[in-house]
Amino acid sequence: MAAKLGQILITSGIITEAQLNEALTMQKKGGGRIGTSLVKLGHITEDKLVTFLSKQYGMAAIDLAEYKIDPAVLKLIPADMAKKYMIMPLTRIGATLTVAMADPSNVFVVDDIKFMTGYNVEVVIATESALINAITTYYGGKAAGLAAAPPQAQTAQKAMKLEAKDYTLSDTDITGEEEVGALGEGHTVDVDEFDRIVGDALDDVEHVTEDEMLGARGEIEEPIVKLVSGILINAIKIGASDIHIEPYENSVRVRYRVDGVLALAMNLPLRIKNSVVSRLKIMAKLDISERRLPQDGRIKLRLGKKKEVDFRVSILPCLFGEKTVMRILDKASLQVDLTKLGFEEEALQRFLECLNRPYGMILVTGPTGSGKTTTLYSALNYLNKPNINIMTAEDPIEYNFLGINQVQMKEEIGLTFASALRSFLRQSPDIILVGEIRDFETAEIAVKAALTGHLVLSTLHTNDAPSSVSRLMNMGIEPFLVSSSVILIMAQRLARKICKECEKEEEKFPLPTLISMGFPEEEAKTVKCYRGKGCSVCNNSGYKGRIALYEIMLVNEEIRKLVLEGASAIELKKAAIRGGMKTLRMSGLTKVKGGVTTIEEVLRVTFGD
Repeated sequence: MAAKLGQILITSGIITEAQLNEALTMQKKGGGRIGTSLVKLGHITEDKLVTFLSKQYGMAAIDLAEYKIDPAVLKLIPADMAKKYMIMPLTRIGATLTVAMADPSNVFVVDDIKFMTGYNVEVVIATESALINAITTYYGGKAAGLAAAPPQAQTAQKAMKLEAKDYTLSDTDITGEEEVGALGEGHTVDVDEFDRIVGDALDDVEHVTEDEMLGARGEIEEPIVKLVSGILINAIKIGASDIHIEPYENSVRVRYRVDGVLALAMNLPLRIKNSVVSRLKIMAKLDISERRLPQDGRIKLRLGKKKEVDFRVSILPCLFGEKTVMRILDKASLQVDLTKLGFEEEALQRFLECLNRPYGMILVTGPTGSGKTTTLYSALNYLNKPNINIMTAEDPIEYNFLGINQVQMKEEIGLTFASALRSFLRQSPDIILVGEIRDFETAEIAVKAALTGHLVLSTLHTNDAPSSVSRLMNMGIEPFLVSSSVILIMAQRLARKICKECEKEEEKFPLPTLISMGFPEEEAKTVKCYRGKGCSVCNNSGYKGRIALYEIMLVNEEIRKLVLEGASAIELKKAAIRGGMKTLRMSGLTKVKGGVTTIEEVLRVTFGD
């Protein structure tokens, strides 16, 4: 920028080329800006330089001595940043922050101010000597020639008590093999404790992708980079499935979902909420300037040399700012062995029998977060062989697998489940997975595919297996098509497992309570119940990990007949139980008898039958 400014001054006839060369020589020896060197040599006055810059860049020139700056505005720009880049915050009106600069050509500084404060920035020009006087008056210390710490240091370091280390953090990625302290369920960790929690796990960083937007800004974003990276790393280390960053009127709350239950992790200072969200937007390649509309993106991190973790990012404007929710997609923790998901032996045999059929439809039902995707991926992993053509239509693709052709839905360009299914049928598939059946068109094509020689796997959002039949018919699918195409419907829930490190037998539950839950009377007399008393392994929660509860309804001849007759979900359920189906509650009680989970967990995730 210096040479460019010099050339502009020569072209304008303000200085000669010899004067510019003399100033460049001085600049090489002593550093600083080219304008400062020209002023020191007497080739141009400060006032004349400011007037010229004002006209050149179309910005107002001001006299800083006339301004009395509000302390609240001063806090928006840390002292180190003001001294390093010779800038001075003047006023804030609404979402616009006015900043005085000596060198308006430095657009990177303007971008950094926007990123750090979350405000739109309006630049005015002041003389360097006036800026030095103002910075010295308002911030204290010398204003010129200081090697500043990262510009967010005063704000974020005060909040995080960061050590003065040379961190190599940038863009999106975290590496580190050391253990990070775990956050206990319900334990609130203030941001002051954060540096102790994450330890040195952030010291070594490796990039998966380079983001050119960050270029020269890496060093000045270090505190916020460290904070955001630490939040992500800690979530991975404690086995969280989701991260919630929520702005409220007086604070920003960070919560982790561990084993299906949200727990408060820490509170962040309100003043850094925009910086944290902006950092996440950059990592997910979203629009930083858009704060009014929801946005979705994805972050890919590499931990160590081999492990990669994806974060599915959703940002939603709320009353006090933007709420960010990140779903952690850790392929290393993905369990795709069907025998380890929680199936009872008989239920697993029924499921495998249907998976081995050449055609038909298998539906997996349950609410969001019930493990449907894991079950389907496990089924595909079981079926994935070189002689089988498997195609999936997903929204979004959570994990990628070798040998499976996965297609990401993009409704904005017309790539919907229905259109993808039509194309699939021209690709000679053996097995088709539809991420979710949401409408009549998708359901109709999936049913027809199942009737024409394809094995179709998909999901529905229903509370139990029998209700899925009614759901399909409510979409407009004829009963005879449902009865002919669907071969198995499976509902599922996830229950927390008892921590094996602190497991203990608990006192006997009252017999009437056990019977009311669903235990047969004879079983209720002898059943032993267990729970975790809490230890360091499970963060004193008594639970570690989750297991699935399954309700598998095999569509046999009796069920088909009832579907054709328009039977209700209750009638279908009774018939399915007569045919050997265990309900979700029954599956849960089996896990209680086996010492896998607790009665409280079964009551939490299932209804009585």
